[in-house]
Amino acid sequence: MVNCEHFRYVEPSRGSRPSRDLTFKFYADGKLIIVDNDTGHTINPRELRGGSYDFYVRQRIAFIRRDLNAKRAKYA
Repeated sequence: MVNCEHFRYVEPSRGSRPSRDLTFKFYADGKLIIVDNDTGHTINPRELRGGSYDFYVRQRIAFIRRDLNAKRAKYA
């Protein structure tokens, strides 16, 4: 069983850019899946812009920190 953390981010619309409803799935083995909830398609992190990219980076860093702390507690 692989641990997975799900996060949902709804990006507000800005100017000509419509809002995006995204689900981020971070897996313990390092795998990442980003799903556009409106279309059902997966998105590459390189396609993220603005608030959704900022959200991705912050969650990725937090995920890595939690993983390192869990491994430190397990093996220390």
